[in-house]
Amino acid sequence: MTASPSPLPVIDLSRFDGDAAQRTALLNEVRAAAFGPGFFYLVGHGIADDLIRAVLAASRQFFALPEADKLAIEMVNSPHFRGYTRAGLELTRGQQDWREQLDIGTEHEATDLNRDAPAWARLQGPNQWPAALPELKPLLLRYQSEVTALAIKVLRVFAVALGQPEQVFEPIYAPAPHQLLKLIRYPGRAAGSSDQGVGAHKDSGFVTILLQDVVAGLQVETEQGWIDAPPLPGSFVVNIGELLELASNGALRANVHRVVSPPADTDRLSVAFFLGARLDATVPVLTLPSELAAHSRGVTQDPRNPLFREVGRNYLKGRLRSHPDVARKHHADLLNEFDRTPELVAAGD
Repeated sequence: MTASPSPLPVIDLSRFDGDAAQRTALLNEVRAAAFGPGFFYLVGHGIADDLIRAVLAASRQFFALPEADKLAIEMVNSPHFRGYTRAGLELTRGQQDWREQLDIGTEHEATDLNRDAPAWARLQGPNQWPAALPELKPLLLRYQSEVTALAIKVLRVFAVALGQPEQVFEPIYAPAPHQLLKLIRYPGRAAGSSDQGVGAHKDSGFVTILLQDVVAGLQVETEQGWIDAPPLPGSFVVNIGELLELASNGALRANVHRVVSPPADTDRLSVAFFLGARLDATVPVLTLPSELAAHSRGVTQDPRNPLFREVGRNYLKGRLRSHPDVARKHHADLLNEFDRTPELVAAGD
């Protein structure tokens, strides 16, 4: 996998709360990024450096735990797709992703998996936390809360950039948006082996807020080919998810991206947060001003990966296809409805 070093734009979010000229400049930059690569670096975000450092350090501590401690909270034990996944057990386009990870969703009480309830209701439930690292839970829930507020602010920026009221998406995410936080470690791989850290995919939510450590690997597909998105100190990488593509009729496009495995003598660490709508929501189609509607490209039509406006159905599809071990153990009755043919699926960075 090769890519050019073309940089993504760097956008200062603090200008959204500035004067009229600052806000206008910000919105113009966001539109240019959205109509172009669909990705940008975000600075001026307001998340404290000490919290970021603590989350990265705790991620290192988690992945350094003995294998038995991590496997005690393995995702296959959770019908809600929460917990630890070993390298090679998640698939993208039917191929193994070479990363280990911990998935943390919205804290939710255990629910009875009533077969008469909507299938997406099975996604709601408790997280799994490592007994050997009790400090991880309060730290990650604090970070999840703060990055959720940040992601909602970014969502409001996108709304205004589309000529809409700031709160236009609130009816489908309030009072509690769907949250997914992933701690991800990409082990190094020897030259000559597959370099798929995670294969080419799109993200399924509104927006993704990605924290990278110091090792590069993220690549973004553009009309000119693949470009690198190496770590930029003090920033997050933001990208558009499928919900915004659906709502804007493709004016905002969920872009394809991937992660290349690092060299054998190192590893790569990232923390990805995905902001989604409520699972019971249906994504509306916005009426855009004529000058912006001209950018509408329609929703991506991929027969291998259909997009549903029903949020829970769309998200469940991705989970079942990405984690076939969990699907077989807990949701075998859904596999005919959600055929798991290899395709672009939401996976994370």
